[in-house]
Amino acid sequence: MKALVTGGGGFLGLYIVEQLVERGDSVRVFCRGSYDRLNELGVETVQGDIRDAEAVSTACEGVDVVFHVAAVPGVWGPWKHYYEINTLGTEHVIAGCRANSVTRLIYTSSPSVVFDGHPHIEADESLPYPEFYLCHYPHTKALAERAVLEANRVDQLLTASLRPHLIWGPRDNHLVPRLIQSARSGRVRQVGDGENVISMAYVENVAAAHLQAADALTVDSPVAGQAYFINEPEPVPLWRWINELLALAGLPPVERRISATTARRIGATLERVYRLLRLPGEPPMTRFVASQLSQSHSYSIAKAERDFGYSPQISIEEGMRRIEPELAELVKRSR
Repeated sequence: MKALVTGGGGFLGLYIVEQLVERGDSVRVFCRGSYDRLNELGVETVQGDIRDAEAVSTACEGVDVVFHVAAVPGVWGPWKHYYEINTLGTEHVIAGCRANSVTRLIYTSSPSVVFDGHPHIEADESLPYPEFYLCHYPHTKALAERAVLEANRVDQLLTASLRPHLIWGPRDNHLVPRLIQSARSGRVRQVGDGENVISMAYVENVAAAHLQAADALTVDSPVAGQAYFINEPEPVPLWRWINELLALAGLPPVERRISATTARRIGATLERVYRLLRLPGEPPMTRFVASQLSQSHSYSIAKAERDFGYSPQISIEEGMRRIEPELAELVKRSR
């Protein structure tokens, strides 16, 4: 098939591109910059901005399926920035699919779109969207996901949304590098009692789930118009995993602690100060981050297993072995 991957030069997007190429699909990537790895793979690259509706529509010409991965992550920043990229950008993708008779759209979402401020234990897709969000990322991603699912039409465009939780693995340019940098500078604090568990999603498993969902997305399948949690079957204690990752990097474990209540209180105060004084960067703690680091967030993958045969092939232990060679280099760069 002919596939378009938005954000195909990014962390997850590149793995999706590689897996598509490996199995013989024709791939076009829509991204902002130039990437050596994409050139090595020999895929077609279209440079553009997801906020440019015309450019997005042009990129959708002649393709069978779109994997919409491009997004702006993070927990801090102006509403306009998040909304234009995550929400309006997704609406441009939907419009581009319709204008060019694309038949399938797979959207990369996040479990945070249903985060209601409370712990989630083996939660499933029946969780509703909350009425209030602690930051702009999950809010704008939720608006985008709803637009994608509402766009599902049997005779036109078939859509599905995947919600991978805590994507990690080799070539990560966000989560693990920030952790290593914070640990090197002594800024990491265990938030809460350290007993909270989280679901994790190894990046190659997540990429494979996108391909599986796209293959199963047919008129008569249960996948059309549905959202799915994507992660490993068993959750892990968050702080134990963080310390194991630091150990592989040759760094000491996290020893300093702060209560969840105190962290949320500090986060609320810092948010007000940063907004009032218009300080650059992002607060070292926010209410959203405090909740994510102190509460359990685990999700059932039963629906994805049932509807399109999702089955993670790479274990957490194997993932840790694969990421280990990169950790020493990250430590060097953080000095």
